[in-house]
Amino acid sequence: MKLDLLYEVDAPKPWSKAHPYGQREAEQRAYREAIEQICLADKLGFNTIWAVEHHFREGRSHCPAPEVLLGALSQITENINLGFGVTLTPFGFTPPQRIAEKVATTDILSNGRVQWGTGRSTPMEQTAFGVDREMSRPDWEEAIRIIVGMWREEYFEYESERFSFPRRMVTPKPYQDPHPPCWMAATSSGSAKVAGENGLGMLSFSIMQPLEVLAQVIKDYREAAMNPTPLTEVTTNKVAAYTLVHCADTMAEAEANGIWESVAWWYQNLAQFTLEWELPHLSDAEKEQSFPLLNPLIAGEIPLDAFHEADMLVVGDPDQCLKKMKHYADLGVDELICYVQFGYNSHDSVMKTIELLGKEVRPEIENYKPSL
Repeated sequence: MKLDLLYEVDAPKPWSKAHPYGQREAEQRAYREAIEQICLADKLGFNTIWAVEHHFREGRSHCPAPEVLLGALSQITENINLGFGVTLTPFGFTPPQRIAEKVATTDILSNGRVQWGTGRSTPMEQTAFGVDREMSRPDWEEAIRIIVGMWREEYFEYESERFSFPRRMVTPKPYQDPHPPCWMAATSSGSAKVAGENGLGMLSFSIMQPLEVLAQVIKDYREAAMNPTPLTEVTTNKVAAYTLVHCADTMAEAEANGIWESVAWWYQNLAQFTLEWELPHLSDAEKEQSFPLLNPLIAGEIPLDAFHEADMLVVGDPDQCLKKMKHYADLGVDELICYVQFGYNSHDSVMKTIELLGKEVRPEIENYKPSL
């Protein structure tokens, strides 16, 4: 199993009051630190850095333009793959020709290190861009076909009920031939099957659930991927799953770094966003069932036992982290995406996490033989 990194460029509140738009200092610092951290990961043999595309978030995910971040990284890293995790693909977010252009350009600048993730986003972002929510899945699929056509053909033209494009030469073409591997964000068994059926890699962003849930999603994906009808010209039968990761010399040091406060921040931020924008129709009982730790957090209580015992989190010293990572490998995860820059984690503690993972954990987990 390979080790990847995920970057959302978090800038948690409270922000500085020195400027009327106080987030500026926090955002600038987060980007500077992210670049330094990723450069270290490149030197230590990490496989891929995935940069999200999210818009209009407050505190979490201040990364709306991954092509800019990845373009910068292409010039200061040598080996690490540069993953779009993901480009928001339905019509309305970005025209397909622009996605084709920016992904191909990044691929050229990095000498063929791009991994291309795709996804549909959430109602909060969809409505702000005027995306047709009911048509987001067929639009996602059609956009991918269009983008691949723009890379494949010297001159491209297209006409459908949803999209029209006159005959043009779309430049540049990707460095990789025929094009970078394509992935799909999947958070349920249903979407996992879609990824597998279409020959796409699966980016699993389900978190804070028992590993049995992830196991079923992977099983459904693998079954669907056995006989795919490829949506692109590169079939990618791989599973990448992401989770929060923090590694220190000792568990006591991890706790002294404030790891549980950062985990609590992340969980509360995600839960409140999801309930407001994706699950507003749920009853209070259903909301509590979906995020059982939210009410204690709002009351100021951090449920340490629940966080520490959750297999979906990788926190501890190198041996503890390796032990938990083996659980993912046993499920058939090909790449574990480590979300290390989150919450209030200091830059020094994130650098230490990357160093310990790179030097002590990565060689062991890459050579581990899963008990599948």
